[in-house]
Amino acid sequence: MSTTPNRDRKDALSALRWPLRLTWAGMLAEGLVQALWPLMSVTLLVLAALMMGLQDIVSLEVVWGVAVVAGLAWLAALVHALRRFRLPSKGAAMARLDRSLPGRPIQALLDDPAIGGNDPAAMAVWHAHKARMAARAATARAVPADLRVSRRDPYALRFVAVLAFGMALLFGSVLRVASVAEMAPGRGGLAQGPVWEGWAEPPRYTGKPTLYLNDLKAGPLSLPAGTLITLRFYGDLGALTLAETVSGRTADVPAASDPAQDFAVVQDGSIGIDGPGGRRWDVTMLADAAPEVELLGPPEVSALGEMRLPFAARDDYGVEAGEARITLDLASVTRRYGLVVDPDPRPEMIVPLPTPIAGDRAGFEENLIENFSKHPWANQPVEISLSVLDSAEQIGQTAPSAMILPGRRFFDPAAAAVIEMRRDLLWSKSNSTRMAQVLRAVAYRPQDLFRSEVTALRLRDVINRLEIHARYGLSDEIQEDLAEDMWGLAIELEEGVLADALERMRRAQDRLNEAIKNGASKEEIAELMDELRRATEEYLQQLQRQQAQENEQNGDPQQQGEQGETMQMTQDDLQRMMDRIQELMEQGRMAEAEEALRELQEMMENMRVTEGQPGQNGQSPGQQAMEGLSETLREQQGLSDQAFRDLQEQFNPGAQAGESQGNEGRNGGQGRGESHEGQNGQGQGEDQQQGQNGQQGEQAAPGQGQEGLAERQQALRDELRRQQQNLPGQGTPEGRAARDALDRAGRAMDDAEEALRNNDLAEAIDNQSQAMEALREGMRSLGEAMAEQERQQQPGQGNTEQGGRANRDPLGREGESAEGGLSDGGRIGEGPDATDRARRLLDEIRRRSGQTERPEQERDYLNRLLDRF
Repeated sequence: MSTTPNRDRKDALSALRWPLRLTWAGMLAEGLVQALWPLMSVTLLVLAALMMGLQDIVSLEVVWGVAVVAGLAWLAALVHALRRFRLPSKGAAMARLDRSLPGRPIQALLDDPAIGGNDPAAMAVWHAHKARMAARAATARAVPADLRVSRRDPYALRFVAVLAFGMALLFGSVLRVASVAEMAPGRGGLAQGPVWEGWAEPPRYTGKPTLYLNDLKAGPLSLPAGTLITLRFYGDLGALTLAETVSGRTADVPAASDPAQDFAVVQDGSIGIDGPGGRRWDVTMLADAAPEVELLGPPEVSALGEMRLPFAARDDYGVEAGEARITLDLASVTRRYGLVVDPDPRPEMIVPLPTPIAGDRAGFEENLIENFSKHPWANQPVEISLSVLDSAEQIGQTAPSAMILPGRRFFDPAAAAVIEMRRDLLWSKSNSTRMAQVLRAVAYRPQDLFRSEVTALRLRDVINRLEIHARYGLSDEIQEDLAEDMWGLAIELEEGVLADALERMRRAQDRLNEAIKNGASKEEIAELMDELRRATEEYLQQLQRQQAQENEQNGDPQQQGEQGETMQMTQDDLQRMMDRIQELMEQGRMAEAEEALRELQEMMENMRVTEGQPGQNGQSPGQQAMEGLSETLREQQGLSDQAFRDLQEQFNPGAQAGESQGNEGRNGGQGRGESHEGQNGQGQGEDQQQGQNGQQGEQAAPGQGQEGLAERQQALRDELRRQQQNLPGQGTPEGRAARDALDRAGRAMDDAEEALRNNDLAEAIDNQSQAMEALREGMRSLGEAMAEQERQQQPGQGNTEQGGRANRDPLGREGESAEGGLSDGGRIGEGPDATDRARRLLDEIRRRSGQTERPEQERDYLNRLLDRF
């Protein structure tokens, strides 16, 4: 019976072999940590100090003192480790493992019965107890080691040592540890000397590296201004001395034999170290030049008063910041009306200059873009000076330049009066009484001045507030509030809140007329002309809708068109007149432009649009939109072809030169020379210009480059944006699909323009392909929207003829279909109006062929059409 318990005991203990070994290993690690953490902390601290080079920046005595203290601490830690460390025994590991189990099963397995060995019943109970303990011991797991030493290290000195060593690994060097060996007795070098070390550290903003003077040979040496020279002498005091003339120091100069020498280079001179191993350099100081800034031209002003002032700045190491200071040139102010009184004190304006966000700031060109329209000095003489600052805090500035501070100009008389009173209010608070009187005179008959009662009430409220505060005092806050209200009132008077298209067109004509009289800038004229074009297009659409309703009510449209003394004019004629007005204004012929504008106003007052000719060549708005998109698609295709040819020329310029010339010859008569008046809102002025540049119609000129292609791409994007504004089919799924497709085409055109400006022709061609695909998809959706609208208006009738007319060009030929290809046939078509259309087309061709100002290639093409038909 004793054999079986012993065998069970061996089996149970053999199952505990690995938990017992792991527990013993944990006890060994625990003993090592508990014993060695002071020794390791001291070692890491000493290594961190040596790797950071602290021994090189303190005196030798300090190094020796610290070394003695560190040595004693290391010995104490070693003694502590030897005393604390004990190799764990197997019994101790088994006891720890047994304590981690409930009931101490391992000890129970090792026990023998004290009594009852001859009692079978007692032994049966004993064997059952042993079996239960053996099963419990089989679940034993290794006891983890307790590595915590926080009770013995309450100040966490071990973590300080680890942190210091980590910093030394990042910012120090293991090579510096070797320098302490030279301080040991008997090594001859630094301890018995004499030796020296030196560094020349240029200012950070120069971007130049630190020089180790021991590696530099004696002779000429060029250093930037402000370079910090650091010298250290080791050995007997006085064995090495310094002689320098670059610091310019006259007071508080340390002794020439001082072991630590620090000074900055502020002038040319020499640096000499006299003694064993001495050296001398002739230093040339590289002066830090002051930054420079200059104006590159007069300010450019947009129609809304935004100023764009070009300037250039440069510095040898880079410009840090800059600002523009604007002061009122009171001596040049025309002192009349509200400007007679002295102005209230107002500080000069300080505007930060833009600088490049990334890249080199040593030299750059930027534009100061600000809008001073709301400032009291707007449109008044001022002096502006630019200043820039470099890293050495040197300042460069321009001489004050006289200029008129740009601001928005108001052409409506009422708006101009309100803005003038606003200026007087901000000029001096004493003008408030006079302002109230003037504004009351302006608003004497509001029904003749204002187009809405709300605007008149707003002005009356401003007048009442002015009178009240003029009597009881005008604070700065009230002054600013009144100025803001008057600005909003002037904007409303200038731009209006007109909903009627005729009133909006008259409004645009009046503003343009005022601009002509007041000598507006080119930017203002261009914006006002665009506004007039948009208002005129809206008026024509409204007139067309009204006339269609009248024709439905009164009967025969032809009979109604003959009634009354009215003038008939096509959109081509209207476009030519507006182009002529803009051309005259750009040439400075303001009197002729004013007369032409007056004629345009008279014609617009008497103009009517006959049914069947709402726009170009009897086309509906939907047909105009379809034809405009077809023209845009052709333009985009030509632009993509030119980009592809330029991409070929980059890889094989010689082979592409002849092909490019041949393409120019072929496209000369088939390019933009075939464009006609009224196409997409383009008039005779553009038609003639495009005809004269027929060789550039479908491709860029040889010297045009990617910048020219980018400009053409931007113009095409602007034209697409204009076409999207008048796109029919609103509210229908097809119309929304067409607009979404055109939005994608616009984004692809923007990406193509950016790629062209970056000279990435391959990317530009991909984006242009996406734009053309989106245009085709938009045209398909637009065609479906037009067909759906036709079915709703005329049930039972097809839209074949309508769709065919939508794809014809101004000469009656079939243009590109909605799918981007050419539609079948080139005939004018069949129907009751086919003969009339053919006659109109032949008359148009004859008229254009007789215009001698057109290019010869275009007239030859028109003559060939006459000979053919």
